[in-house]
Amino acid sequence: MNGRLRWLAPATFLVLWSAGFSFVALGLPDSEPITFLALRYAIVVAVLAAAFVVLRPPLPASRRDWVDLIVVGLLLQAGYFTLLYLALDLESSAGTVALIVSLQPILVALLAPSVAGERVTKTRWAGLVLGLAGAAVVIASRSDVSGSSLGGLACAGAAMVALTAGTLYERRHGREHHPVTANGVQFSVALAVTLPPALLFEGFPVEWTPDLAISLGYLVLANSLVSITLLLMMVRRNEASRVSALFFLVPPLAALIACALLGESLPAAAWIGMAVAAAGVAVATRTGEEG
Repeated sequence: MNGRLRWLAPATFLVLWSAGFSFVALGLPDSEPITFLALRYAIVVAVLAAAFVVLRPPLPASRRDWVDLIVVGLLLQAGYFTLLYLALDLESSAGTVALIVSLQPILVALLAPSVAGERVTKTRWAGLVLGLAGAAVVIASRSDVSGSSLGGLACAGAAMVALTAGTLYERRHGREHHPVTANGVQFSVALAVTLPPALLFEGFPVEWTPDLAISLGYLVLANSLVSITLLLMMVRRNEASRVSALFFLVPPLAALIACALLGESLPAAAWIGMAVAAAGVAVATRTGEEG
């Protein structure tokens, strides 16, 4: 990845992914969590099916390609988001869940040398630790980081592991596919995983409101299609540890966007945390570092 794309892709990913938290908060009250996900994935699959009919993109060339796409779909789209929503539904505070998920870049850096053959330098480790500290300050300053149930903590931890596993799997096995094909396979897998429990255990309750329509519209187009595509592209073309460091900027950006869209308060400490997180990400993501 070079030129403008080197900066445009991560910047676009960060803004769209971070804004997704505000739009989830907007639409989730009108539906149960797994039903909300299944509905989101059903719309994504319908959009991609229409695009497939028009564009006729090539299908995966081998059985291995099919397997790799399915595994990433299970880990990221089905595993990570389902576990994340369940953690919030099981009375875990948003701050606690965000803090646990923010450990993902550290876990990626620990596993990347053995799983993906990457070398994580001392400089990058310094950036990762600094980024985690900044993200933690933002989270702690904005929300309660206590009062979580054991089940909620377990789901948050499992969500972090699923995101880590999906990132490293894509780094090691991912290949370039037409985005309509890749997303079509992965979101079909996610729909197949989330629809049965939504129907069996939640009854698929949906209250159709303008907030739900706006939420789903954003999450389908910006979060599910564009953000996921950019994330997997960056992971394939860069070190997994470098790309994962970007997630330290998600809590600060999500806080800024929630402040603008939802009117949430932004304490002074959060601004300090944002600066620390940004510095850490700058160190962790720069190229050609030594040490």
